[in-house]
Amino acid sequence: MSSATGTATGAVAPALPDTLPAPRERPEAVATTAPPETPTASAPVRQTTTATAPVRPKPATAAPVRQEPPATAPVRSARPRTAVVPRGFATGTGPPVELHRHPVAGGPVTGRMLLLHGLGNSATVWDAFLAHRPAGQELWTADLPWRGAGDGGWHRAPDATRWLAEALDGVPGGAGTVVAHSFSALQTLALLDRELDAGRDPFERYGIEGLVLVSPFYRRTAEEFDWDSMTRYPAEFERIMEEGIRVHSGGRLDPEIQLSMARRVCDRIGPYGWLRFVDSYLRTPWLRPGRIRVPVAVVCGALDIAVDPAEGRDLTADLPDAYIRVLTDCGHFLMTERPAEFSSVVGDFVMSLSSRARSQRPGDRAPGEPAP
Repeated sequence: MSSATGTATGAVAPALPDTLPAPRERPEAVATTAPPETPTASAPVRQTTTATAPVRPKPATAAPVRQEPPATAPVRSARPRTAVVPRGFATGTGPPVELHRHPVAGGPVTGRMLLLHGLGNSATVWDAFLAHRPAGQELWTADLPWRGAGDGGWHRAPDATRWLAEALDGVPGGAGTVVAHSFSALQTLALLDRELDAGRDPFERYGIEGLVLVSPFYRRTAEEFDWDSMTRYPAEFERIMEEGIRVHSGGRLDPEIQLSMARRVCDRIGPYGWLRFVDSYLRTPWLRPGRIRVPVAVVCGALDIAVDPAEGRDLTADLPDAYIRVLTDCGHFLMTERPAEFSSVVGDFVMSLSSRARSQRPGDRAPGEPAP
């Protein structure tokens, strides 16, 4: 285990409502059906792409009739930050997972990466990182049911990992490097543990080559959860949401507006969504991270008010192949606060994965380079 300077800890990144100034334009959307092994078939995974999509011309008739496109139809145009909602969503029977593809701007594709946001946030938390993305990486971002503007029905099921499984299953060719922040880092560890308990290989199943766990929550023993340590979280949760909004908006908002928005996000998450977080956190002493066989980078913020970076260090020590980077002068949302530095850490990690893959193929080793 090695360590460096930096900042972050695993927690929740609130999403900004649609009233924020100059919202990011959402990539074009196309609906797909859930994969055969998806835990909940009623919740389709929607994929989007940043590529410019052709728009179908309107029929000349006064009352146009919408026709269903064939399977090979071009991507449909969608309004920014809106979604086509399946029927099950309104009834709470299955919030959808939305995937957004960000192709490589130029040059060859050297890897694939799936970015997973935390509780109360959205895929937009990765916007600053996307602007500093590592070269050659095809990036996918996921809007998960626990996003700030999502439907509250996701927390009706006791197991939130099924939605994470849908996101992983929905990336064509496998997820590659999975970068999970805060609550999603918790769910990633829980999903891997569940799959391994069932005798399955989640790394092969979902095409996971490596993990970057950002601001993860993790405690080794149940005794570490005393009453005082847990009762602070309800009071701190609103403050954590407010910090995420401040960081994401670049400090442009009036403090009163920030606070109002944070309270709105907390209302959307609600007590049941909050309990899903607490339940997942309390179960971490029974996780078995020693079974994770892919390389892992743990990235934390030294000033994180949501989770102590010491928890990231403990997790790193319990993983068989991991190291930690602690970024200074930033908190829970380091990918937004220090996007260039965070991208450098992630870029170094994926380069190390590529180097390992080459060294494991005898024909790709340089002359005289020793076998691993």
